[in-house]
Amino acid sequence: MAPTVEKTQSEPVRLGGSFWRLWWANAINSVGDGAFTAAMPLLAVTVTKDPQQIAVISAAAYLPWIFVSLPAGAIVDRQDRATLMWRCQAFQAVIVTAVAVATAAGKVSVPALATAGFLLGSAQVVITNAAQSVLPQVVPAKLLQRANSNQYVIQTVGEASVGPPLGSLLFAAVAALPFGVDAVSFVLSAALLATLPRTTVPTSGRPPMRTEVAEGLRWLGRHRLLRTLAVLLSVNTFCNRLGFATLVLYATQTLRLSDREYGLMLVGEGVGSILGGLVNVWIARRLGSIPAFILALGANAAVYAGMGLVPNGAALAVMLALCGFVITVSSVVTVSLRQQIVPGPLLGRVNSVFRMLGWGLMPLGAVVGGFVAQHLGLRAPFFFAGGIRVLVLVAALPFLVTETRSLKEDI
Repeated sequence: MAPTVEKTQSEPVRLGGSFWRLWWANAINSVGDGAFTAAMPLLAVTVTKDPQQIAVISAAAYLPWIFVSLPAGAIVDRQDRATLMWRCQAFQAVIVTAVAVATAAGKVSVPALATAGFLLGSAQVVITNAAQSVLPQVVPAKLLQRANSNQYVIQTVGEASVGPPLGSLLFAAVAALPFGVDAVSFVLSAALLATLPRTTVPTSGRPPMRTEVAEGLRWLGRHRLLRTLAVLLSVNTFCNRLGFATLVLYATQTLRLSDREYGLMLVGEGVGSILGGLVNVWIARRLGSIPAFILALGANAAVYAGMGLVPNGAALAVMLALCGFVITVSSVVTVSLRQQIVPGPLLGRVNSVFRMLGWGLMPLGAVVGGFVAQHLGLRAPFFFAGGIRVLVLVAALPFLVTETRSLKEDI
């Protein structure tokens, strides 16, 4: 596929039409996903108040990152990525519609919600991998960080600023409504993705899928910097789920927030993420990619400890804003580095290994978070999450400092 931006000596390089269709698809779907994100735990609480069962529902959505990531990466490198994305979103629309119907009929259960979460998460594994892999095909390398920032900002606006209050308000009115909104957003997003230019991927003479999966594993295993970032991401996402798996119980029981207040509180993370998306390019240029990543991880560890100490929902919203800010900075840095370093034909597979390592521990983190909350209280998971993050970052710091000195910022 030829890039959709044209570069001349007399005019600046711009993001092209294909990117903006991808951006609008992300924008529309993110609002629906944000509504779903707020409504799903509220729906789960109507079924059970047990922290461990709530954690199981949360964990189910992340299990696909363990079981589906590696084959998904090979599939993304073998097929047209835009086509994969819209087909997976059509599948997600069917699943969310089923959740809406079950909710309206009063037939919701813990196994049903966990199954829906697993199916949605399986499709999301493919979509996320394909979206990150298709971006270098539609924008030039020098604009990748800007393109990633634009995607993160609009995704955050939808998922954390617009969607959650919308979802909580709709849920308070009619429980099935936010799931219907998410289903419609999937359909509209899939329609936009279906208009993206296609690429022809050679299929004849390719080795078996397991051979290609192994090639992606070996490539990442040999690259010290990306391998280290993948391990750090794995620990960080484990801690994220450890702290957040029982957030809905912490907010509604310990801090006494209503359903509507819970959705409004989630906006805090969105505000911080938007700010992080707007300034992360400046931060990375000013400090360097790796130093920005180190500072973001250190700050996030402190924020997690702060979440466990807050006295009310407003203070928790502030902590969520800080959390969203630093997570966005670290995420854009790592995604942009992968897109610039990894060869294009390998990008889907390497992304899949990176994501499997980075997200594979999230289900375990959710289960551990539920166990900790059950036995030590709903504030305790945040202290555990912050402490683990500090210990791992300190262990990795010498290597990251070395890489800072050797990494060329203009790769």
